[in-house]
Amino acid sequence: MPVKLERIECLLFDLDGTLLPMDMEIFTNAYFKQLQTRATPYIAPEYLIKYIWAATKAMQENQEPQLTNQEVFWQHFGQYTEYSREFLETVFNAFYEQEFSSLVNVVQPSPLSSEILDLALAQGKRLVLATNPIFPSVATQERMRWAGIDAYPWQLITTYENSRYCKPHLAYYQDILQQLDLTPEKCLMIGNDVQEDVVASQLGIFTYLVTDCLLDAGSPYYEPHRQGCLKELRDWFAGTNEKVYEK
Repeated sequence: MPVKLERIECLLFDLDGTLLPMDMEIFTNAYFKQLQTRATPYIAPEYLIKYIWAATKAMQENQEPQLTNQEVFWQHFGQYTEYSREFLETVFNAFYEQEFSSLVNVVQPSPLSSEILDLALAQGKRLVLATNPIFPSVATQERMRWAGIDAYPWQLITTYENSRYCKPHLAYYQDILQQLDLTPEKCLMIGNDVQEDVVASQLGIFTYLVTDCLLDAGSPYYEPHRQGCLKELRDWFAGTNEKVYEK
């Protein structure tokens, strides 16, 4: 079924690699390097990364609706260290408040992102920042500032504090639909990851695959309804480009 933009009421945007262009490998490596500097007095660098990945995997695999992603992360991370959750959260929050901002140097913010949001608001669309909720709010807000999109009227920004599931689980998208009383066929998910973002199509949500920083693990493969670079997305919203691939 073709996507008719005028029928879309709510736009769900991914952040990393979509509204905030970046090379995920470069960003991840820089992130861990900075975090290791802050946490080294308490956790050996070679163990810190291992522990974070293990706790992140637990978040991504969690299917218990009574637990937020934040609770799942600290339940698992806490198994690997003698320090209390309260103390470690203080350490991590200090990192996000003081060092995390330097990572802006390894991303490539684009003015196209704010242009797209301006066009969307002018058309009366509702906005959701559907970024994979594995980061705390403080880190998500910082990345939004880098992208120049923090001041927009987002109806929901998914973070690990307010979310119970992660991408690519359909429950993550179902949660958003339920919270905002959204109808799937009146929503458009815009993201750069075939497995994490385009999977929303399985619920009847229309999808747009952003190709600038494309991520595709190969399997399972989901066919996007439309695809193109950020500029083509901007032009589609402006009504000046109908050459974007459409299923």
